[in-house]
Amino acid sequence: MRCMEYTHDLPAATHSKPNKKRWHLAFATIYCSRAFLAHFKKSTVKSKSKVSPVPSHRVVIDVVEPPLFFSNIDHSCLTRLVKEKNLDQLVTFDGVEGLASALKTHVENGIGAFKDPTILILLVCAALSLGFGIKENGPKEGWYEGGSIFVAVFLVIAVSAISNFRQNRQFDKLTKVSNHIHVEVVRSGRRQQVSIFEIVVGDVVCLKIGDQVPADGLFLDGHSLQVDESSMTGESDHVEVNHSHNPFLFSGTKVADGYGQMIVTSVGMNTTWGEMMSSISRDSNEQTPLQARLNKLTSSIGKVGLAVAFLVLLVLLVRYFTGNTKDENGNKEFNGGKTKVDDVINAVVGIIAAAVTIVVVAIPEGLPLAVTLTLAYSMKRMMADQAMVRKLSACETMGSATTICTDKTGTLTVNQMKVTKFWLGQEFMEERSNTSIAANILELLHQGVGLNTTGSVYKSTSGTQFEFCGSPTEKAILSWAVLELNMNMEELKQSCTILHVEAFNSEKKRSGVLMRKKADNTINVHWKGAAEMILAMCTHFYDPSGNMKHLDDGERKKFDQIIQGMAASSLRCIAFAHKNVQEEVHEDGKSQQKLKDHDLTLLGLVGLKDPCRSGVKKAVEDCQYAQVNIKMITGDNVFTARAIATECGILKPDQDLNGAVVEGVEFRNYTPEERMEKVDKICVMARSSPFDKLLMVQCLKQKGHVVAVTGDGTNDAPALKEADIGLSMGIQGTEVAKESSDIVILDDNFASVATVLRWGRCVYNNIQKFIQFQLTVNVAALVINFVAAVSAGEVPLTAVQLLWVNLIMDTLGALALATEQPTKELMKKPPVGRTEPLITNIMWRNLLAQAFYQIAVLLTLQFRGESIFNVTQKVNDALIFNTFVLCQVFNEFNARKLEKKNVFEGIHKNKLFLGIVGITIVLQVVMVEFLKRFADTERLNWGQWGACIGIASISWAIGWLIKYMPVPEKPLLSYLKWQNLMYIYKSSVTYRVFDLP
Repeated sequence: MRCMEYTHDLPAATHSKPNKKRWHLAFATIYCSRAFLAHFKKSTVKSKSKVSPVPSHRVVIDVVEPPLFFSNIDHSCLTRLVKEKNLDQLVTFDGVEGLASALKTHVENGIGAFKDPTILILLVCAALSLGFGIKENGPKEGWYEGGSIFVAVFLVIAVSAISNFRQNRQFDKLTKVSNHIHVEVVRSGRRQQVSIFEIVVGDVVCLKIGDQVPADGLFLDGHSLQVDESSMTGESDHVEVNHSHNPFLFSGTKVADGYGQMIVTSVGMNTTWGEMMSSISRDSNEQTPLQARLNKLTSSIGKVGLAVAFLVLLVLLVRYFTGNTKDENGNKEFNGGKTKVDDVINAVVGIIAAAVTIVVVAIPEGLPLAVTLTLAYSMKRMMADQAMVRKLSACETMGSATTICTDKTGTLTVNQMKVTKFWLGQEFMEERSNTSIAANILELLHQGVGLNTTGSVYKSTSGTQFEFCGSPTEKAILSWAVLELNMNMEELKQSCTILHVEAFNSEKKRSGVLMRKKADNTINVHWKGAAEMILAMCTHFYDPSGNMKHLDDGERKKFDQIIQGMAASSLRCIAFAHKNVQEEVHEDGKSQQKLKDHDLTLLGLVGLKDPCRSGVKKAVEDCQYAQVNIKMITGDNVFTARAIATECGILKPDQDLNGAVVEGVEFRNYTPEERMEKVDKICVMARSSPFDKLLMVQCLKQKGHVVAVTGDGTNDAPALKEADIGLSMGIQGTEVAKESSDIVILDDNFASVATVLRWGRCVYNNIQKFIQFQLTVNVAALVINFVAAVSAGEVPLTAVQLLWVNLIMDTLGALALATEQPTKELMKKPPVGRTEPLITNIMWRNLLAQAFYQIAVLLTLQFRGESIFNVTQKVNDALIFNTFVLCQVFNEFNARKLEKKNVFEGIHKNKLFLGIVGITIVLQVVMVEFLKRFADTERLNWGQWGACIGIASISWAIGWLIKYMPVPEKPLLSYLKWQNLMYIYKSSVTYRVFDLP
């Protein structure tokens, strides 16, 4: 974890007094040079996200430049070397042995595990300090300084190792959940869902569009099956799988079109792709809004710290060499040539150590750890709320979301279809029984439903129960045909032969089948799909008596009205049509022949009801209340889409629908300027294609929105990838959609999307709380040490004390503030978006008020504490350290609420927060009372402890009072921009000119 980079360095400057050891000079030089190089490098190189060295599905917020061990190797060149199998480039590295040498890898022993240069320097310094200390002060007391360095190094390594171990265990658990894929197989004559880990050789696996092939196998049966083998070959063209030319199916490839069955020939590590299904590949090159803000913040703080440290170094050196500093006896420390060289070196080392301490104080070491802890904790809690986070940074990005583009089926609705209306011709069939339908129509309906389907019907041995498998739409239609039209699936399949199939996909929105009836060898084409699209292909229709009638314009309008009426009732309207074709046209039986899709005869219309989920309307209202726009993008027709959107609350009953509801074809035909102008007003997009959804996301991002997208199909993958946050469905979602997403909604419910939004805002808010808390510590300590160093030539807070404050205490503080639960107040605020500053004016107000109070109190103790409390300098230093730490403990309560005056609201519910505060106080008592040598403190009596607590508790009153102060809406730092300063300057000059006589 990158935050440890600076904490490694903390123990180096354990004192700021002239009797410092010489090893401080070496360490200070290395530390400052590294810090200068890192920040100067940041200012000259374009800002870009850093690729985490941990597995790519894990996110670490890199705030500090990592040490560059392999400066002679470009990482991108190394990646391309293997990817492109570039032998010529390998020769330039002197072969594999030369490359291994450049990477500092031993070809036999591998890499060494202990290469951190800072740790090595600290251990050398500790050893030197231990040796010199024992030599000068004896073994009884001489080990304290060197021992403290060793303890600090051990703490750094231990905290880092434990943290990494816990994260690895957490991510291993999540990986197991994300890899628990269910596959449909045929066993004992019925289709059933089994885990991918339960597939065995010989299994018959059912494949449909969007599935990933779970194992290696051979094609058994199916139609128009095409697979995407780009994950293996890199070629984007789809490969047709059939009996004759290519019956091979490989693990990890994706079904792009059609459907089929395969027999498994190898599983697990014996497959071609091996562990393809156990890996999750992520593209982490793009920075999240929070990452960009954090990098900018820490870079700025680092520059300020370096500038102040350099100024302190300059002032202290000038003071020393001009004779303005005195020793404990009141004599000048530097008297030209009379001063011993050894004393000069000790004094200069002490000055450099003081400057290094300033840098240590300025850098917010705990910030990256706080971010990681907050995200990891929230990710674990979101699992309980039916949201599995696959990309850690998606937690905080969701808190910035301004727009959510949601699917309809299965997300806003329950995805449990049922046929509720049936029209035969222009007559509504209330009974919908087989006795009221002409025999020839009934036979054609049986063929159109039973043969043109990817679903199946299983009848139990008792013969009384039916089990329907397939998509919700397929199951609903099959159930209707079997139970109400008395369709016998087995007899139908035995009496007919399927010649060719055109599978359903989201672009065509229809499916077709070419079949031959064995009894008389008649051949029919059957089509099924979106009602208005099938109707457009028809020229005739059947009435209930079985008579064929011509479909003229007048009759077509009547059918249009029937379709619109069902759509207005939130029904999905499906049409069936057929055409009798001549046998000789299709005798060759070519698999690629195109089915007749014109001059069809309409068989009937069915309306399927998919009711809205119970909590959807409330969830939509919550999102809208939080000023997040909800846009529904669906493949249904405009009337169904509008009805569902109104039922869910996306559209208001009295809303002006002009521009709010559009069709996909209309949206894609807009000019780019028109799209950018109208995209904000659109609430519903019907009859949309995958390209329309992607185009919508791109337009919204160009306008500055932070976009979340929900999707469950393969066709949603491009939009899920393009969105800032992709949310796939855990039940109905295809594996392609899940791989393209950042968060998986395990229950397919939009209410869980609203919960993720609430958690995202909570994560962002918790990070802001910690930043306010952390920066208060840094600002106060920076100013105190700076003023004390310049005025008195020494710093009141030693590096070991700052190690305790910045590493241990801030880590506990981060954990305490990270466990704050989402509140209703979070949904009252507008979304953060992309442009809002990370540190708001409210945070600046709270931060500066507490920092100024701490500075005033601690500087008073620094210069007048000995006389006020009538104590020695050692006790006074302990009072300063104790008061400083207790101020942070009390201020931790203030940080719980950035705006509310009552900072104790709901605190009884957060037992972990109270526990951490208690642990912090206990550890502070141990530091002051029992670790006097290690922490350079003195014991305090009850009265002194009471004084420290009383001073620190005043921060509660200050936090309460300061919240009455209003703050401007314009970000505070915007006034410090060069353009604004120039404007103020020009305005003042103009004023003076006009004021001249």
